[in-house]
Amino acid sequence: MANSFIASKDLHKKSALAEQDLTYLPIWVVSAEAQTHYKGIIERIAPPAQQEGDISNHYDWLVLARKQSSFPIRSYHLSLAGKIPFDAARIEGGAKILNSEMDSEEASTQARDEIEQLHEYLAKQKIDRIEDIKTEFNVTSSFYLHAPIWFVTYVYKNSRYQVLLDGSSSEVIKGDLPSTDFKML
Repeated sequence: MANSFIASKDLHKKSALAEQDLTYLPIWVVSAEAQTHYKGIIERIAPPAQQEGDISNHYDWLVLARKQSSFPIRSYHLSLAGKIPFDAARIEGGAKILNSEMDSEEASTQARDEIEQLHEYLAKQKIDRIEDIKTEFNVTSSFYLHAPIWFVTYVYKNSRYQVLLDGSSSEVIKGDLPSTDFKML
């Protein structure tokens, strides 16, 4: 994060780790095909014109299997190539393992709802007013896994900031940076 162009130049020198907690988050991966057909009106041109189109895609949609969480699941890239069978002996001491609060059917329903919202958003990029939209959804498989996530807190100039790291790849999922003051000339 110190290499970020918006980070303070002294971030790496004047920051200190305050906490590091490894948590295994429960995630459902819902593999699905979704096809949406939409009809609507483009109002940004004169005269308004009717348009219809299709959106189709295959998804490996991630659903965080917890009811209340602020984890940014849409910012998280899960590499399915690194998936290994669960082995309690390989869990680092002090790590928390959270259990799922939903079953496969609930995860599939949530994935369907979120993909329908995505397709509606994509349709609104093409047309201004949707008159009709229908999505067909086919779940091809779903599986449950635990993703290792480091919740790291650091202190910089007496303020605390949080960083979320992927425990498999060491990539930053989300990181808070201290604000910098820019002076206008």
